[in-house]
Order: sequence, then structure tokens, then C-alpha cells
Amino acid sequence: MAKRPASAGTPATVALTAAGVPFALHPYEHDPAAPSFGLEAAEALGVEPDRVFKTLLADTELGIVVGVVPVTGMLDLKALAAAVGAKRASMADPSVAERRTGYVVGGISPVGQKTAHVTVIDETAQLFDTVFVSGGRRGLDIELAPGDLLAVVSGRYAAIAK
Repeated sequence: MAKRPASAGTPATVALTAAGVPFALHPYEHDPAAPSFGLEAAEALGVEPDRVFKTLLADTELGIVVGVVPVTGMLDLKALAAAVGAKRASMADPSVAERRTGYVVGGISPVGQKTAHVTVIDETAQLFDTVFVSGGRRGLDIELAPGDLLAVVSGRYAAIAK
């Protein structure tokens, strides 16, 4: 994968470039009527859906946390809470998620968020050489090594998908 210039355009690509992380951009034609943005991305890009991850924000008594899980599954809120040492977690309000990340719902990237959050990536990401996450807008995914993703978001792996 070749490095992309910072001018590629989103906070996610700027952050990856600044960190020296190799990544590949994968734009696709987004359909606003698609029932699942993540599954739409997998189909449009011709990759197995288990390699495409969605970024979700949850509210805990410790604050907002980020869960990154395969688009084929759901975020296990109890497991996410346990992974960060919280008692419980609930999905963050979409307007809060947009405000805290600087991205729109359906295009929230785990990388380059306006506010840094504790980030947990589902452990299944380690099964692949590369994974796909939102590039910071609908219709743009970033492909990168899961270890690089983990490092750039200062995250941790845990079993948080169901």
C-alpha cells in the first residue's frame, strides 16, 4: 500500500499521513438508501464483509468510548464496557457522536477524530492482513493493517462483537 498525501482530504487521511502509516483509499459510489453503509461498502469494494469494520460510539460513566467491529456483527455493549473498565455502556446519541468526532454518522472514522477517545477494536481484526474502516465520509473507505490502526488510535483489542 502506498502512502497517500495529506491533501487526500479528510482528518483520517491527514492523521494517517502525519503518522507515517501506509494506507490505501477506496472510494465508491454511496447510495443514501442503502440499509447498511458497511455492507454497502463491502459489496461496492468487492471485499469480504468480515474485513470491513464500522465505528460506533458508546456512552459510559467513564465518558465516550469508541468500538470498532465488523459490519457483519453488532457491538456488544457489555463487552465494550468491560474492555474499558466501565460498568455499563449505551449507544451514544448520533448528534453527540458527530460533534465529538467531527464526522457524520455513516462516515465516522476511528482515525482523526476531533476529540481523542478510548478505542477498542474487535479482536477479529487480527485475523486479516488488512482491514477497511471509514475514511471520514460516506463513500470512502481506508484499507490498512490492523496493527497500524491499533497504533494510530492508541487502542486495544478485545472481543466486543456479537
